[in-house]
Amino acid sequence: MDISGASAIVVGGAGGLGEATVRRLHGAGAKVVIADLADEKGKALESELGVRYVRTDATDEESVSAAIAEADSLGPLRVSVDTHGGPASGGRLIGKDGKPLDLAGFRTTIEFYLTAVFNVMRLSAAAIARHEPVDETRGVIINTASIAAYEGQIGQLPYAAAKGGVVSMTLVAARDLAPLGIRVVTIAPGTFLTPAYGKAGDELEKYWGPQVPHPKRMGRAAEYATLAASIIENDYLNGEVIRLDGALRFPPK
Repeated sequence: MDISGASAIVVGGAGGLGEATVRRLHGAGAKVVIADLADEKGKALESELGVRYVRTDATDEESVSAAIAEADSLGPLRVSVDTHGGPASGGRLIGKDGKPLDLAGFRTTIEFYLTAVFNVMRLSAAAIARHEPVDETRGVIINTASIAAYEGQIGQLPYAAAKGGVVSMTLVAARDLAPLGIRVVTIAPGTFLTPAYGKAGDELEKYWGPQVPHPKRMGRAAEYATLAASIIENDYLNGEVIRLDGALRFPPK
């Protein structure tokens, strides 16, 4: 699919994976909207690249709809990439003090990492579906899971459950949207080094790098963006979850 002249929305586009994707899609000629809550970074990218920044809460229908409308005003929406984050709770199911894991924290994690992904996907799909197909396809939706969906570590139960939900939605959503010519693919990253870690990134690299079979380092945001671009270009790639992890499998802890 050629996205030159079409619009794309990147939810979480001011973050590490999102920013790299914004740059890649912008370079391919797409009219990109950054949908995020990080005003300072979002506006800086808007100024630098000439893209649009729209303050967006992925959990809120009206907020996401407004960002999608902005993208649609620039050109037919063909691409939605969701890389947004949010608060995540953790801890063992039963703690050392004998208390069960907090229910409110579990619900919050599910809200940000699963329900919000569904919210973005459904609204993006509805917008993409309104446009005429090109070579039998209208567009593509790319969601972000995690290898924690498959090998969640001790203390990651809420996050693993949410990301597992994203994985499980992929094939069903692709089947639901197939009659409309809309593809759905999920990327499941391993450990990625992004600017959000700051100085702590050096220590994370020392810890995780040796555990990755090859290459022995954490992933780079540009590698996520490269995969996203490949998914967009390949019309036959649909309903799949792609691990991007250097063959890493999370140990129990």
